[in-house]
Amino acid sequence: MEDIRQQLAALREHLARIDRKWAGPAPPVAPRVPDRINGEFIDQLLSGEIVATPHGEHFETERLWENHRRHGSVYISDLAELPADLLDPLSGGEIAAAPPARWAFLDTETTGLAGGTGTYAFLVGVGSIDAQGFRLRQFFMRDYGEEASLLHRLGEYLAQFDVLITYNGKAYDQPLLETRFRMARARHPFDRLRHLDLLFGARRLWKLRLESCRLVELESRILGFEREGDLPGEMIPYVYFDYLRSKRAFRVVPIFHHNAIDILTLACLTAIVPLAFRSPGDAALRHGADYIGLARWLEQADRSGEALRLYRRAVEIGLPDELLFRTLWDIAGLERREGRHDAALAVISDLAASPNPFRVRALEQLAKHYEHREKNYSMALEMTLQALQLEDTPGIRRRQQRLKARLDRPRARRLAL
Repeated sequence: MEDIRQQLAALREHLARIDRKWAGPAPPVAPRVPDRINGEFIDQLLSGEIVATPHGEHFETERLWENHRRHGSVYISDLAELPADLLDPLSGGEIAAAPPARWAFLDTETTGLAGGTGTYAFLVGVGSIDAQGFRLRQFFMRDYGEEASLLHRLGEYLAQFDVLITYNGKAYDQPLLETRFRMARARHPFDRLRHLDLLFGARRLWKLRLESCRLVELESRILGFEREGDLPGEMIPYVYFDYLRSKRAFRVVPIFHHNAIDILTLACLTAIVPLAFRSPGDAALRHGADYIGLARWLEQADRSGEALRLYRRAVEIGLPDELLFRTLWDIAGLERREGRHDAALAVISDLAASPNPFRVRALEQLAKHYEHREKNYSMALEMTLQALQLEDTPGIRRRQQRLKARLDRPRARRLAL
């Protein structure tokens, strides 16, 4: 029993010494300093600078593609030589004249793809054309608190440009940035910038041939440039969120590269798409389907003669059947509109002679021609009966009955009429 009491007393004394040791204030904990070796500073990994504004700080970096370089099939030096009126036709006359040095090519990387007030544009890239080549300035917020500073500098930087060129920017990038400026209680710079969204022109040219008109698809199929090791766009928000948690800046470096290539591709496509709409007859297109897209735009713009020439060029180059028959039908309509009825009749006759989706309509057009222009009711009835065998409709039935009634009249009565 005495041994147990001695052991308990020794234990109480040991605990007392521990209590006395930790009774004083805890030693200060040194603040964690980010590790430059492990890439926690974005300004260590990318050439650039921390920019201070009246609203705080953010990071900016700049990159230049010199004139002697090229991106896919387009030389950088070609960009500065683009005509000032290049964007006029594609913009519907909104951008009548603006030299390439006054164009800003913009793309954003955001925290979400749906937009809304909770979506931030954490990286904004602005490309421009100058005497040295193609220059890219990227504005990056290292945390949410740097947004106001980024937007302030972005507004200042865009003041030197007159035209904004984007890809799907009218539906996404510009509305998102306008929302962010409003949330920051700042005036956005977009009211004074004339905006060309290249997506609409690209779709007109290539939607009939390509399954997708996504920027990366056009980069591969039109420019002939293949990205290697690129970060998929849908992963970008998650990578940025991971960076915010870990503060490891090397994680976001691939986002800067993705944004840079997107903007460079946008600029090089601007050397191709608007040029086709500015000089359709000289468009350097290699596929018949591309000419069809351009011809349809010309037709909508009441430039029927130019549209007709492109339609015929597309047929000469070659088209898949489903597009060929539609194009022949459009050619016949334009020939008729231009007053060349014999040329229209030749195309309609070809459509009526072979199985295709427009055969019934072609037979009906032939029936109208023989009835109203040639007064050949027998031939008109024959065309109508052929159409009726393919498709039984009330309209065709009425035409059949009318033509049979004409033919059943006595000859003398027909002559008297």
